Amino acid sequence: MSADTLSARVPAEGGRVGARGESRSALRPARLRRAPARSAGLRACVLTAPGAVRVAELDPPQPGPGEVRIALEGSGVCASNLPVWEGREWFTYPLAPGAPGHEGWGVVDAVGEGVTGLRVGQRVAALSYAAYATHDVAKADAVVPLPPSLDHAPFPGEPLGCAMNILRRADVRAGQDVAVVGVGFLGALLCRLAADAGARVIAVTRRPFALDVARQFGAHELVPMDDHGRVIERVKALTGGAMCARTIECVGLQWPLDLAGELTGERGRLTIAGFHQDGPRQVNMFLWNWRGLDVVNAHERDPRAYVQGIRDAVDAVAAGRLDPSPLYTHRYPLDALGEAFEATRTRPDGFLKALVTT
Repeated sequence: MSADTLSARVPAEGGRVGARGESRSALRPARLRRAPARSAGLRACVLTAPGAVRVAELDPPQPGPGEVRIALEGSGVCASNLPVWEGREWFTYPLAPGAPGHEGWGVVDAVGEGVTGLRVGQRVAALSYAAYATHDVAKADAVVPLPPSLDHAPFPGEPLGCAMNILRRADVRAGQDVAVVGVGFLGALLCRLAADAGARVIAVTRRPFALDVARQFGAHELVPMDDHGRVIERVKALTGGAMCARTIECVGLQWPLDLAGELTGERGRLTIAGFHQDGPRQVNMFLWNWRGLDVVNAHERDPRAYVQGIRDAVDAVAAGRLDPSPLYTHRYPLDALGEAFEATRTRPDGFLKALVTT
């Protein structure tokens, strides 16, 4: 995702943040205290160089026409942020304060001219782009109110909305065999959503811990992702040789993409949800052609689609159809963002999703 620029300038110098994260045991909900609305003093993380971050104190951003300011309670940490954390030749540092955080939630504390339907004190999730901070500004039409039933619960709206959009693009139907390749935060959500749609879910993932998570999130069959041939033979046996009508790849690496194609049966649909950002991919076009696969890139680029996904996620969580809270396994204060990035990069045992809270 692109990062909007705040109007503050910060020095390029900075050091690594120390490790002060709090790990939560697997499948234990993380409850976050609702932050009061606050209007003075912006604290924002600034990535000053690869692997380096500092917290800057700045004037809070002011909402313009059609915008609101949010006093953030926290933001999820997205694996798509890792390249800028690790460093690539095309990035320029320092980044804007708060960038590239885009999974924020909090309380509206200022409303710009012409905004209707949102009020100060209202708790919301937002699609904004500088959410590693105590405040961020978002367009009013990119803000989704949270109902009282979700008070005190963390709500990183963007990744939850992605899960809803991916399920829609995958076109999962009752009675289908659906393989979910890669069970992290997103894969676990998709296991639950596909199972609730009436599909038989076959979870294929590397970590034994993640297989247990997949089971708890509705997967009917568990297949360790340890050997290419063994996985294919196992899924072939489970499906009577037909393979899967739907396969959703959630890893973002070459081998899982290759495997996902092999697991998809004739006239099936392969949905690519993994974020492939480390270079070009090769695909087995002969296999895709011969089986007549529909291949779907489930990455949206229209902000309206992201926001609709967030609305759908709010409805699903509020109705009790989806409970993401056990998947928030690690929490960090704002000034330990570096440690949150490192946990997201190294994925220690029990890790699924990191939240940075203010």
